[in-house]
Amino acid sequence: MAKSKSAFVCQSCGNVTPRWQGRCESCGAWNSIIEDGGVAGIGAQAARGAKKGRIFTLGELAHADAPQRRLETGIGELDRVTGGGFVPGSVLLLGGEPGIGKSTLLIQACAALARRGERVVYISGEEAMDQVRLRATRLGLASAPVELAAETGVEDIVATLSHGARPALVVIDSIQTMWTDAVESSPGTVTQVRGSAQALIRFAKTTGAVVILVGHVTKDGQIAGPRVVEHMVDAVVSFEGEGGRDFRILRAVKNRFGPTDEIGVFEMTGGGLNEVANPSALFLTAHDEVTPGVAVFAGMEGTRPLLVEIQALVAPTSLGTPRRAVVGWDTSRLAMVVAVLEAHAGLKLGQHDIYLTIAGGLRVSEPAADLAAAAALVSSLSGQSLPPHAVYFGEVGLSGAVRPVAHAAARLKEAAKLGFMSAVAPRGAQAAAESGGDPMKLSACEHIGALVAEIAKPRPSSAPKQQQRVEERRTR
Repeated sequence: MAKSKSAFVCQSCGNVTPRWQGRCESCGAWNSIIEDGGVAGIGAQAARGAKKGRIFTLGELAHADAPQRRLETGIGELDRVTGGGFVPGSVLLLGGEPGIGKSTLLIQACAALARRGERVVYISGEEAMDQVRLRATRLGLASAPVELAAETGVEDIVATLSHGARPALVVIDSIQTMWTDAVESSPGTVTQVRGSAQALIRFAKTTGAVVILVGHVTKDGQIAGPRVVEHMVDAVVSFEGEGGRDFRILRAVKNRFGPTDEIGVFEMTGGGLNEVANPSALFLTAHDEVTPGVAVFAGMEGTRPLLVEIQALVAPTSLGTPRRAVVGWDTSRLAMVVAVLEAHAGLKLGQHDIYLTIAGGLRVSEPAADLAAAAALVSSLSGQSLPPHAVYFGEVGLSGAVRPVAHAAARLKEAAKLGFMSAVAPRGAQAAAESGGDPMKLSACEHIGALVAEIAKPRPSSAPKQQQRVEERRTR
């Protein structure tokens, strides 16, 4: 019998090294490498069990049966994120912070499918079956014919699921608690997580069942365990939200069968998660109010247009180094916009503290938010409020030019549907506005200097009455 070799595995990224070292060369983590004697055993066992297979050609597969339709849960926001429903035989990895609502969402999805006659199995490795039943009772789903089990052994799970009818959906909560006999290490380690995930993925591909793996997250918000698991599964979905807010955002980070960066918005209530049909109204305040430093951005999240409010505050600083505080946007992107405003628009922001936030807690990553952020900054600095029924979108280049962005027609259509009457956008959006047929007044902006001149021009009617009285006293 061949002697099993010990290897050293990084617990952060799963990189395997022949000897121990203090710092991982792959991810740079310190003191994350431990000795694991089960890595070599997996390869030896696979080699002993190898058998001859068959290779097919595209012509042979062209006459095969068409793939089955997607498995729709009936929860519109969840089906949107997955690309129209679950693909039979696919494996999804769902991550989120503790208490964010992962188990609640999965219980609701399982109950919806089970009530339609599908076989659904919910396997919990962290909670007892009575605890899962109590959650379902609180949500009013106790009557749903969902099969429950509390097990952590992967071999026992696969053997049990193989009996009877093929399950349509299997939920594993969570993958960090699973363990397999093929690996000689403790549950939760990188090798065990990888081995357990591989066994469950093999079960999904051979039977056609949909498997959802629930994953823990680290302090940085990343799914815990080796990153190789994210490459093994078909879709990676993140469940996000803030503790002080009731809404939750389901975001597709990776999807082999649908668009990425797609989001679904839910609202957490006492009866579970409710779908939000109009997310733009959730992230917008009353846009009739005239307040300096507030701009409405017409953005895109996947294939969905979404209007969000960008709030900025520019105030003189008393410190040697001005402060830059950003919530929901890229800090380096804000620094670039500030530099462009100083270099090409003549603004003096070097002696001001800048605070910028995306209202509602949403995170915006697309470059089209540059123009809206710049408008909010200029409005706050000058004290001039922006038009209450206007939206902004466009990418700002280092030369100060405003570049066109994609999906202009969808952005303008969403803005018109919510009652906005004008838009400030790149010149390329003019054709989209004309073809869309929406009654939107489009102001083409080609350079950031034109935006600053338009916002900062004096408007006597918009100045506060108290400021007008102070100016009158000074002139006397």
